[in-house]
Formats: sequence, C-alpha cells, structure tokens
Amino acid sequence: MKQHDLIGRSRISRTVPSFLHQAVLLVAVMLGAAQARAEEYQLGTMDKLKIRVAEWQTAEGAVRDWSVVSGEYTVGPSGALSLPFIGDLPAAGKTTTEVGEAIGGKMQTLFGLRDRPSASVELAQYRPVYLAGEVQKPGEYPFVPNLTVLKAVSLGGGLRRSESGQRFARDYINAHGESSVQTAERNRLLIRRARLQAEIADKGGIELPKDLQGVSGIDKLLANETALMASRDRKQKLQLKSLADLKSLLESEIQSLAKKSDTQNRQLELVMEDREKIEGLAEKGLALSQRKLQLEQRVAELQAAVLDIDTASLKAKQDVSKAAQDDTNLRNDWDAQLAQDLQNTEAELDTLSIKLGTSRDLMAEALLQSAEAAQMKDNTAEAAITYSIIRERDGKPTEVAADENTPVLPGDVIKAEANLATQ
Repeated sequence: MKQHDLIGRSRISRTVPSFLHQAVLLVAVMLGAAQARAEEYQLGTMDKLKIRVAEWQTAEGAVRDWSVVSGEYTVGPSGALSLPFIGDLPAAGKTTTEVGEAIGGKMQTLFGLRDRPSASVELAQYRPVYLAGEVQKPGEYPFVPNLTVLKAVSLGGGLRRSESGQRFARDYINAHGESSVQTAERNRLLIRRARLQAEIADKGGIELPKDLQGVSGIDKLLANETALMASRDRKQKLQLKSLADLKSLLESEIQSLAKKSDTQNRQLELVMEDREKIEGLAEKGLALSQRKLQLEQRVAELQAAVLDIDTASLKAKQDVSKAAQDDTNLRNDWDAQLAQDLQNTEAELDTLSIKLGTSRDLMAEALLQSAEAAQMKDNTAEAAITYSIIRERDGKPTEVAADENTPVLPGDVIKAEANLATQ
C-alpha cells in the first residue's frame, strides 16, 4: 500500500469518527422513538420484522455494517426468529425493543465482540386478522393500526347478503308478525292457567308467573283475569246460596208439616174415641145412626188429611235430598270444569309453543340467509348482529364480547353472528 494512501486513510479516520458516531447516535434515537411507540406491542406468529444491525468499533473509530444478519424475517410457528449465525431466537410475546437487545447481546457473546452491536427491529407487517361468521367474505385480512371491529367487517365486504336477501327479509317480517301474535296469545294463556290454578287451590288472588314478570301490558291481562275470577266466584257462591236457602226452606216446611201432622193425629184420636163411644151407645139403642155416620165421615177426613201431610212431608224431604245432591253436583261440576279448562289450556300452550318455536326457527333461518335483516329497526328488540373476538391470552384462545367500536389487535378472530332473542 502506498504511503499517501495510508496518510489519507489516517486523516479520514481522524475526522470521520466523530461524525459517524453522532450519526449512529441520531439514528439510534430516531429508531428508539419509533420503537417506543410499539414497545407495548407483543410479537406473535406471522409478524414480519425488518432488522438492521450495525456495530460501532471504538478501537478503529468506524462503523461495521452487519448486512449478513440484517434483512426481513417472519416470526415462525414456534414463535422464534431464525437468523444467520444466531439461529432461532425467541420472539413471541416480546416487544421489538426486547428482540433488538437480545440480538445485540447474542452477537456480542457469539463473536466475542468488544462493543455490543446495535440492532434496530421494526415491524414491517403485522400478523393478519381473521373474519368469520355473518360477513360477506370471511377469511384472512392484513392488520392496520387503529383497526376496529366495524372496519374489519368492512374489509370483508360488510355483513353477509344473499341474492334473495329481500325475500328472506320479508320472510323474517312475516315470521316476526306471527311470533308476536303467538307470544301475545301465549301470555294470555299463561295468565289463564294461573287463574285456573288459583281457583282450583281456592286462593284469593292470581299469582303472576315468573315468565311474565316485567312483560309490557301484562297488568291489563292480569286485571281482566282477576275480574273474571271474581265474577265466577260470585256466580258459584250465589248458586250455592240458593241451594242452601232452598234446603233451609224445605227443612222449615218439613218441621211445619210434622207439627201439623201431630195436631191432626190428636184430633183423629179424639174423633175415634167419640166414635167408639157412639158405637157402644148405638148397640144399646141409645144413640142415633146419623150421629155415628157423621163421626165416621170425620174420621175419614182426618185420616185423609194426615195422609196428605205425610205425603207432603215426604216430598219435602225428597226435595231436601235433591237440593243437597244439587249442591254436591254443583261443586263437583265446578271442580271438573276447572280441571277440564286447565287441561285444555295446557294443550293450547303446548300447541302454541310448537308454533312459536317454528316461527322462531323461520326467523333464525331468515337471519342466517340475510344478516342485514337482523338490523331492521322494527326488529331490534328481537334480533341483532352480535360480535365477539377470539384472542390468544397466555397461549390459550379466549372469546370476549365486542361491539363495532372495539379495537382489534393483530391475530384476532372477529366473529359476527345473527342472534334471535328468546322471551
């Protein structure tokens, strides 16, 4: 090597080091500021990194560019980076700053370097996010900063639509209308069943079923059934009271007839005594036959009167027995009618439950075929699109509820589902 070349290099080495050193520091500060914004982000599989490694050699006063190590790398399925000379370096769960420090330390140890190399690690491309469920185009999509659930769904073309979406929307409206009518009928039957159960148990009021607590308009149905229950109770009590009054009247009649019968029997005994006396005198020729005939007629009249009284008393007793039987029959018929009404109500509820289930199945099918039907204003209380995110935490997938504005992280799986609320 010529002397003037050596002199030139010496001059350059004396003037350039401070400049290069300052440049390296400036670059490090800039890279550090960029990395500070992402130091909270933890790397994962399929993240792409851009790595640049340089070493400031104090003794030589020069910068060594480790181009053989620099380049773009992807975090592999095992969560490690595969670098030349260094080999596999764990990266999953670490920040870019931590990976850079690990690379510098590994190289210093591996090559026995006096100065520790500076490794700049930048995110070249985030790992993708995934869309599943009721989206137009499910699949894998690149992650961008500030991504939300709504933005992610828009990447997939929005909510799923079918060519016959309008028909399915109409099917949903029809099924929803039938379901509303059936739900109202079901509520009415549940209140009726509660009223019948209260009447069977002879309770003073209707206990509102738990399924109907808080339901809009249920107070009116409860008031109507309560009024009906009170009316039926009054009617039954009036019928029972009428039968009780009839029995009391008949029993009083029986007592009066018994007294009347006693009176007639005493008169009959007196007349029969007179007749015996007249017969004795008539045998002796001391009494007239006409007097005897009159007594005979009187005895016959009294005997007929006693017989009529006994007949009337017997009929009154039969009427008392019939009234008692009518009382029993009325109570039995009332219980039987309640049991029959309850059985019919249960049967109607079973049939209605099947119809309501069919309507809800039709609504769910319409939602599956046309997800936008779930966002119809008239049906927000019944059906809706719900979102959730499946995110890996501590090496395990965890599903969390989300909405349209929930932030999305790289590697997340966003699910959109059309749900039908049950009452």
